[in-house]
Amino acid sequence: MDIWNQLLQGFATAGTPVNLVWAFVGCALGTAVGVLPGIGPATAVAMLLPITAKVDATASMIFFAGIYYGAMYGGSTTSILLNTPGETASMVTAMEGNKMAKSGRAGAALATAAIGSFVAGTIATILVTLFAPVVAEFAVKLGPPEYFMLMLLAFTTVSAVLGQSTVRGLTALFVGLAAGLVGLDQITGQARYTGGVPELMDGIEIVLVAVGLFAVAEALHAVLFEGRVVESANKLSRVSMTASDWRRSIPAWLRGTAIGAPFGCIPAGGTEIPTFLSYATEKKLAKPAHQAEFGGKGAIEGVAGPEAANNATVTAALIPLLTLGIPTSNTTAILLGAFQNYGIQPGPQLFTTSAALVWALIASLYIGNVMLLVLNLPLVGMWVKLLKVPKPQLYAGILIFATVGAYGMRQSAFDLFLLYGIGVLGLIMRRFNFPTAPVVVGMILGPLAEAQLRNAISIGEGSAMVFLQRPMALTLLVVVVAVVVVPKVLKHWNRSATPLA
Repeated sequence: MDIWNQLLQGFATAGTPVNLVWAFVGCALGTAVGVLPGIGPATAVAMLLPITAKVDATASMIFFAGIYYGAMYGGSTTSILLNTPGETASMVTAMEGNKMAKSGRAGAALATAAIGSFVAGTIATILVTLFAPVVAEFAVKLGPPEYFMLMLLAFTTVSAVLGQSTVRGLTALFVGLAAGLVGLDQITGQARYTGGVPELMDGIEIVLVAVGLFAVAEALHAVLFEGRVVESANKLSRVSMTASDWRRSIPAWLRGTAIGAPFGCIPAGGTEIPTFLSYATEKKLAKPAHQAEFGGKGAIEGVAGPEAANNATVTAALIPLLTLGIPTSNTTAILLGAFQNYGIQPGPQLFTTSAALVWALIASLYIGNVMLLVLNLPLVGMWVKLLKVPKPQLYAGILIFATVGAYGMRQSAFDLFLLYGIGVLGLIMRRFNFPTAPVVVGMILGPLAEAQLRNAISIGEGSAMVFLQRPMALTLLVVVVAVVVVPKVLKHWNRSATPLA
């Protein structure tokens, strides 16, 4: 019953006029950003991080949650109408949604995507409400050895899962860990790797890193490497569904939610796997008469299921972020930076130290879900007009936002040089397929992991055996090894089991 009381208090906080305005603005901006091809939620949150630096922490988190949710909703519009996914999560939606649009059923595709997102998001938010406090209550009993292993698990999963190559992922992680060492040592107070630059005494601002790696690098990559793309939008029909569409969509929404939610909860999550799994499931379970529509004129189940799986995964990903401090995507890594920017560290203690903020954030997810449904169905026509914004003006605006926001934090010219230096690094990483999220995670969690490692070694009286003597620490160590080794073993086994042609 305590959970419901806290949730009601969260609604009371999130339901204040100011916070409702922040939620609405976040949802609207997020949807608009999601509609624009190539500009994902990670870029949007990173770009807007500096602007909310002076805003109340609760309002800021509600705002970012709105962007986070809204960008996932908006991504389906450009996927269906243009066959141009704004995010990798929308790739599967584009497969059937664009075919439906070409056969004159764009309205039904957009409607099932919006309503499916609402259903899956609501169910997954209920899961966050019920299970996040339970996970936090268990995790708060852990000591320094377990915390260090938990952070090692975060490093490993983010590095191994978010990139195409484990080596590239680990390289990006070590770049982040190195950047996290710059500044004053937490224990001795000695300056490390500052090069005599006074601005680096407090370390490198996580906001600069996030904005540089995502927003600036995105704009530079578009200018330097992306040619002119001729885009043709399909005619938009009325956003509605027939009785047959409803009958086919409802089971797909529920199955997509059931597939997506577990992937959001586990540290090795991500939206690509559950959306593809959902698509394969719907194709297999479709009636013979409907199976012919897959890959042809477009099957509505192929839009409803993956879109629900995507939003269930995105929402459930807040469980490991809030309770364990483990981000499972680029966007949650940036949200982790947003929390730290306010001196708040997601993890087991968060539900104790910042209970009001957490429950207001969870309550805002319910409110945002309703807002997004209201925004998506009637205003799809308006969002489609955003697709006409020319790319040069779009990316110029991103660079202006990034520059003004970075300079506004400390009014330091050095920060601008650092911002664009990090942007060039992000450009190089993107060009050579190095994932950027591990850099952010390494910067944020690196100093914390260092402190926990020192404390753990002190508990073990100088011996690293303390990690093997405590059952939970040992279990986490086994999981870390499994995350790195098992995929390699399975890949090798599948290769050797495949007969040569």
